[in-house]
Amino acid sequence: MRAVRLHGIRDLRVEDMPPAAAPGPGEITLRVTAAGICGSDLHNFATGAWISRAPSVAGHELTGVVTACGAGADHVEAGDRVLVDSRVVCGTCAACRADLPQICEALGFVGEVVDGGFAESVTLPARYILRAPTGVADRHLAMAEPLAVALHALNKLAAPDGAPIAIAGCGAIGGLAALLAHGRGHPLVLIDRSTDRAGLVSEVTGGAVATLHSLGPDPVRHAIDATGATAVIGGLLDALAGGGGVALVGIGGTDLQVDPVQLVERETSLIGCHAFGHELAEVAGLMPQLGAALDLFIDAEIPLAAVPDAYARHLSGDVAGLKTIVRPDLD
Repeated sequence: MRAVRLHGIRDLRVEDMPPAAAPGPGEITLRVTAAGICGSDLHNFATGAWISRAPSVAGHELTGVVTACGAGADHVEAGDRVLVDSRVVCGTCAACRADLPQICEALGFVGEVVDGGFAESVTLPARYILRAPTGVADRHLAMAEPLAVALHALNKLAAPDGAPIAIAGCGAIGGLAALLAHGRGHPLVLIDRSTDRAGLVSEVTGGAVATLHSLGPDPVRHAIDATGATAVIGGLLDALAGGGGVALVGIGGTDLQVDPVQLVERETSLIGCHAFGHELAEVAGLMPQLGAALDLFIDAEIPLAAVPDAYARHLSGDVAGLKTIVRPDLD
């Protein structure tokens, strides 16, 4: 089969390899129908930050059709369309036992510690597989995983009903967080260094485009940072009114300087948000209503053979949308 494998830093290859292995006990094999390119895929490619095995089939945002089930994998059957939980967890550490698998002590991800979705087929543990909602296009199902990440940040922020929310960073996670927050009735303030990207998210969500120096006439107490940039996080802390918080979902700088007196006196919370908890199932229930908006966020649908070029376009900023969808059937 054709697959896209990461061999090392900036070494991504489209290759022929054997088809996914037949499923063993507790495993399921999928024919991959669509997969998304994520910012973390690009970061891993550019820096090698999470390369734990090589070569590895990349891609953790995927959907597919079940082709075979191993013994004991009986919650889905051949022919079912499914979503994939990207988290690879141990299930036994203190965090897992506390129902916090997103901070598992041995946490890894599909496409890194096990082969992922940039391939014609993949075999995964059945516990990672969730039946997809009916009537949702494959290109949208491939966005369920980043939607779950965005929803986790929104849930952790826990802004009161109707409270304005600032979204810093209008890439895929920021844009999807804005979409979900809009669906809950939150007025939005959108901040991004790209006016085109902020404008796209504004078009989809009705949010007001602003800057860190001017969030608008009304007090904003709650924000989601999807940039990971320490200057942006610091700017948000300065710009927000007290009594709220910033949910941090972006991965970036590590030298954030925070004045604890400012946090105390203004009762501002910094909230870490890693991957997702139980939000993938919640997202599955929301997806049938999101299709039209998700289409506006898709930059392109491409074959496996075009993935290396797509990585280059994303890293250079030469994309108009927020998400590129890989479709193995186009090869």
